[in-house]
Amino acid sequence: MTQYGYALIGLTAIVAMLVAVLTFALLRLAAGARDARRHLREGGPDTALLSAALQEAVTKLKAQERAMSARAAASEQLSEQIVSSLTAGLLVVDGTNRVEILNPAGRRLLGITADPIGVSFRELLGAVPPLVQAIAEVLETRQPIMRRSLEIRSAGRASHFGVTVSPLGGPEGRGVICLFSDLTTVIELEEQLRLKETLARLGELTAGIAHEFRNGLATIHGYSRLIVPESLPAQYRPYVEGIRQETESLGRVVTNFLNFARPEKVSLTPVALGPLVRRVADDLHRELPPETTIETGGEFGTIEGDEVLLRQVFSNLVRNAAEACEAAGIAPAIAIRGEADAGRGTCRVSVRDNGPGIPDASRVRVFQPFFTTKSGGTGLGLAIVQKIVVMHNGRVAVGSSPTGGASVQLTFPLAPEGATALNRP
Repeated sequence: MTQYGYALIGLTAIVAMLVAVLTFALLRLAAGARDARRHLREGGPDTALLSAALQEAVTKLKAQERAMSARAAASEQLSEQIVSSLTAGLLVVDGTNRVEILNPAGRRLLGITADPIGVSFRELLGAVPPLVQAIAEVLETRQPIMRRSLEIRSAGRASHFGVTVSPLGGPEGRGVICLFSDLTTVIELEEQLRLKETLARLGELTAGIAHEFRNGLATIHGYSRLIVPESLPAQYRPYVEGIRQETESLGRVVTNFLNFARPEKVSLTPVALGPLVRRVADDLHRELPPETTIETGGEFGTIEGDEVLLRQVFSNLVRNAAEACEAAGIAPAIAIRGEADAGRGTCRVSVRDNGPGIPDASRVRVFQPFFTTKSGGTGLGLAIVQKIVVMHNGRVAVGSSPTGGASVQLTFPLAPEGATALNRP
């Protein structure tokens, strides 16, 4: 036998020995498994104790899991309630410029009815460019904006929003959170207060001067009356008549200005604007040009006001509109429309005409005393209108009417008991 044969026999013996060892190990393992199953079936005290401990641990873990899930659900529900209950608008934009959250108050302030989630904020806020610019600024610079006031123009009206925009943190550092609220009422009240203070200072500064000026005019006019024109040469008689006419005209101007400057005594009572407007229109028909038409419509409310002064307001506005149309050779067509908003507690009344309108450059000055575009006007008509409206805690603005003429908008606060008592002319 060769050495290769001996090597083969040795290798076979080694393999046989390894198989025998593996078989013995498997048999021992199987026997151990049988013993373990038997011990578990027999339920020894140690095994039972271990099983009970494991079962108790599993039960506690499941209870903790349920408690954590309940707390997470409650926390999520509370967060949703907080976001939904905010009176200010809340807008969250992610790193891809898409809206993640827009609470109900924000939708109401922005006039959004469709589902905004997942929409690009530029597309969603297309009607409010100032807000888009503020969010885009923070997205680009990552610098917060704190309490910035933005003017939002929509449907011919100007609103003021107080906006705070902050960048959201994170690994990528993208996204922003925006809080905004409507400050229109606050800003309008501030402007109204400033206007009241201005009118008060104007009255204090000028009333005394105008009074002394009127006394001097009365003296000049009195001396001119003592001069008998027939006793003068013919060439001097027109001078005396001119002195008399000019002093009388200046006296009327000073009297009108004193009436404007002095404090008014307001007697506040509930006034239904609809019937009041209708009565003013009926009364003025007799003194306006025959071809004048006055249309009244819409919904009005009840306000706390002085009926006499309010009638003066609408009479001045209707007369101004008719005179502007007549001067332009146009048959006056005047419309008085009411729009009551019980939600905001306001009543907006517009007086529109079909005349030439008021140039943009003049609109900021029309309420200034003595500013007029009419040759024979005193320039106090609209100033008195503004003063009376402000005394009623209202606001007045000038714009354009749908027919191309002028439109004067008056806004009054509704009386508490009349907030839902709408009336028509």
